[in-house]
Amino acid sequence: MPDAQDIPTPHNAARPHTPAEHAPLAEQRISQPAPPSQPDVERHQPAPAHTEPQPDARPAATPKPAPKPWHWHVVLLNDDHHTYDYVVRMVQELFGRTREDAYAMALKVDGDGRVVLLTTHREHAELKREQIIAFGRDPLMASSKGPMSAVLEPAE
Repeated sequence: MPDAQDIPTPHNAARPHTPAEHAPLAEQRISQPAPPSQPDVERHQPAPAHTEPQPDARPAATPKPAPKPWHWHVVLLNDDHHTYDYVVRMVQELFGRTREDAYAMALKVDGDGRVVLLTTHREHAELKREQIIAFGRDPLMASSKGPMSAVLEPAE
């Protein structure tokens, strides 16, 4: 709890402080011993007979990496070993598209050789690519040896 003299009142608010009030604090500063100084040992040591070149004191300027793309395309690639029915069923099951949208994508992949099925963040795009691979071969086509191919491309 503060002393009555420390609380400003109309009587003591304008009163100037005397040096005697600060004497204990000044004595504390003077009476504290200074920390012991240690000699700079490194500066007084002789240089070794064989010196290797010292690395530059400044860190090498490294170029900042380009920011990683936030959005990625899941791109289905065409091949001749899967039927339209397989592509439509896969797009509907894995990407939740309507039959009409899935058929339009099947036409596009057949005509252009590729179609963007989805644009999303990297982890989700990787999951979708894995699901395409896991969808397996086309049971309606004897020449189908495995799944369709899909790649991820950064969206621009």
